[in-house]
Amino acid sequence: MDFTGKNHFYAIDTWLNSAVDKLFGERDPRVRGWLLLDSCTPTLVLTFIYLLIVYLGPKYMKNKMAYSLKNVLLLYNFGVTMLSFYMLVELISATWSAGYKLKCQGLFDAGEGDIRVAKVLWWYYFSKLIEFLDTIFFVLRKKNNQITFLHVYHHASMFNIWWCVLNWIPCGQSFFGPTLNSFIHVLMYSYYSLSTIPSMHKYLWWKRYLTQAQLECDP
Repeated sequence: MDFTGKNHFYAIDTWLNSAVDKLFGERDPRVRGWLLLDSCTPTLVLTFIYLLIVYLGPKYMKNKMAYSLKNVLLLYNFGVTMLSFYMLVELISATWSAGYKLKCQGLFDAGEGDIRVAKVLWWYYFSKLIEFLDTIFFVLRKKNNQITFLHVYHHASMFNIWWCVLNWIPCGQSFFGPTLNSFIHVLMYSYYSLSTIPSMHKYLWWKRYLTQAQLECDP
């Protein structure tokens, strides 16, 4: 049986992870074995697939009717709202009970409290994969004007940045940005959910404040 292709994959995977380890140093042992974290290859491959969809998707949809996706978007936005709300509440609860400080919080100060924070931050990392769907829905709805360089760069980079964070600084001061971001996402995806319901449009006067909050607090 020919294992050449598999052997090449493992060789590339080993080389990539060795290069990353040389660049950043020893990884945090507490997150070893967690889904998607032991190797950088799945994160890189998923990012490449995302970028490929961003590039090829509009070409594929060029001569096709745009999809409405109203019910899908309602369900998706509600789901991300609930996930963001869970992360917000759990991060506040975990850091409060562990006695976290707002600045200079160490990585090994809170014992099991640090693991609890790391578990929430893993969900934050995974949520960046889920949010690739934001762009894919734009493609399917032919909202190409919203697929800007900044939008794509933000989504692609955040997924990879948080893979690095989870491997080297999975707790400690890493909690602060996701706490703010989860709060903003509760508001943002709530707005997106309500905006799919025509009868709710008149109650969405607070959109301009949401945009300002996104610019200031969405890392």
